[in-house]
Amino acid sequence: MPQDIIRDWHAHLAHERRRSEHTRRAYVATAERFCAFLMEHRGGGVDAAMLRSLSAGDLRAYLAARRAGGLGNASAARELSAVRTFLRFVGGSNASVPQMRGPRVRKGLPRPVAPDQALDLAHEVEDNSRQGWTGARDFALLLLLYGAGLRIGEALSLTGAALPFGETLRVTGKRGKTRIVPILPTVAAAVARYVEACPWPIAKAAPLFLGARGGPLQPGVVRASVRSARRALGLPERTTPHALRHSFATHLLAGGADLRSLQELLGHASLASTQVYTAVDAAHLLDIYRNAHPRA
Repeated sequence: MPQDIIRDWHAHLAHERRRSEHTRRAYVATAERFCAFLMEHRGGGVDAAMLRSLSAGDLRAYLAARRAGGLGNASAARELSAVRTFLRFVGGSNASVPQMRGPRVRKGLPRPVAPDQALDLAHEVEDNSRQGWTGARDFALLLLLYGAGLRIGEALSLTGAALPFGETLRVTGKRGKTRIVPILPTVAAAVARYVEACPWPIAKAAPLFLGARGGPLQPGVVRASVRSARRALGLPERTTPHALRHSFATHLLAGGADLRSLQELLGHASLASTQVYTAVDAAHLLDIYRNAHPRA
């Protein structure tokens, strides 16, 4: 296993590409799997020269092996993309990465949560909390996801320097890109209530949302609370913390927001990423039509 190449790949992702910890783990794991496969497939050691000499047939063989292990189309497409990115890194600026058609992936639409369901979910999570202050924390966090369209990682990366919440909030998103999002008074009030109830001091440089023992709140804790609450409310499995961000976008678009403004609020790098919500809105209107029209 070319540990030096893998180590350099991780450093490149962290410092030059500024990828998140989750993305770095996934990309490094793919590179390690790919190199391990090549050692058996090619019958020898793996080094930079060998990686630069790979053909489309080598990539097809790797993908076939992964698919034989039960990998679906979407996951296989992500795997192939990660391998190509790794090979471009190894090859340098003049890299020639083998070309091959990836698995066809049917692109699904984000499924929004209704406004009353979003609030019911936040209240249910709060009510289910074993400690009053953690309930106030989770309620404020979920309201922030739905009310400002934050990713859960963006919300958990906020520090005490953001306090007290005003009418806007500066958020650092993917690849270190910052944006300004408006904050509803109800969201600001929920955060203030959590801060007042929190038994741990929230320093300016410390995370805003703290775990039960005073350390940074982990996203898995939030997801587990949401899973329990959605089961109690009979909500579908698609009701996740990230679905609240989709709901924020869909409801703004339905209320008349233009795509360019929505792009800025969501922190999307390209307008194409935001345009998916026009299809979401159309699907919502079609559902209303089918349910309401006597001939539908």
